[in-house]
Amino acid sequence: MQTKLIRGFELLKRKLHTNDSSIKVGILGVPFDKGQAKKGVANGPSVIRQMGLIERLEEIENKLDVKDYGDISYKIPPDLKNENIPNMKEYAHIASCNYEVSKTVKSILSRGRICVTLGGDHSLGLGTVDGHIKAKDENVCVLWVDAHGDLNTNKTSSSGNVHGMPMALLVKELSDYWPYLPGMDWQRPIISLRNIAYIGLRSVDSYERLIIDELGINAFGMEDIENYGISTVLDMALNKIDPEREKSIHVSFDIDSLDSLEAPSTGTAVRGGMTLREGIQLMEMVHRTRRLGALDLVEVNPFIGSEQDVKKTVDAAIYIIAAALGHSRRGLRPRNIHTLPL
Repeated sequence: MQTKLIRGFELLKRKLHTNDSSIKVGILGVPFDKGQAKKGVANGPSVIRQMGLIERLEEIENKLDVKDYGDISYKIPPDLKNENIPNMKEYAHIASCNYEVSKTVKSILSRGRICVTLGGDHSLGLGTVDGHIKAKDENVCVLWVDAHGDLNTNKTSSSGNVHGMPMALLVKELSDYWPYLPGMDWQRPIISLRNIAYIGLRSVDSYERLIIDELGINAFGMEDIENYGISTVLDMALNKIDPEREKSIHVSFDIDSLDSLEAPSTGTAVRGGMTLREGIQLMEMVHRTRRLGALDLVEVNPFIGSEQDVKKTVDAAIYIIAAALGHSRRGLRPRNIHTLPL
């Protein structure tokens, strides 16, 4: 009996050593709020850090090599300061910030790290996806996890807030719907809608609904999650956007994809969304693909709600990020096999 136990522990030891591969992660803060009207979302990155993100990641089975690259800063070029694009509020800020975001994301990915970008509002998705595409020679697919489509153009948006436009700016099928955008020559809409899937939709504008239906966009709303479960929905999404299972996955996760009871401190909260458990399961499954290249976690606004609301929302954000990077709800594997009792 003693011999069998020793053999069992030796097999476990070899298995643990075989699976112990370090994952490199780069954290990037984008304290940006010009894509929408509510103050406070620019404080998201600092609050997420202050409430223990790095410490949580360091608990993940001693496998993560985490480097914090600090926060993006940018300056508006003189020739862009007076540019005004109709119905695109704060355009010069949008173009200038996303240019720096794209360059930095590309640099982090080129160092062999998964880039985790902390927002900030969702307009930053323009820069993060662009940087990812450039770093991976366009071999990228995107999971846009959001209550909203973010698919408006400046001609269809009812608000002019650019956090509702990044997807329309990124995809090549909608490139003809935009005017010339000065200061945005660094960004070309080269990803196809066939390589993008929405998960968690439940608040979609009429124009966005039309585009989704007419162009056959892969869109999985809350009805689909309810009918099939989050596991099956993710499988269906990846089968559509990456059937060969070879693309680098970009997850752009808006915290408002979670139900507002789970994440109340966000600017455009919508009831009836995913549970935190579903969000965690989604990201655990993405992690298991071993193809996660970049993750955005956006729209945490610590100026909205009570102290308890903020804590609940930031905790949810940290859980989502940790799940994407390998945290297991089954508990930690033993760090040192020799400490196990015989």
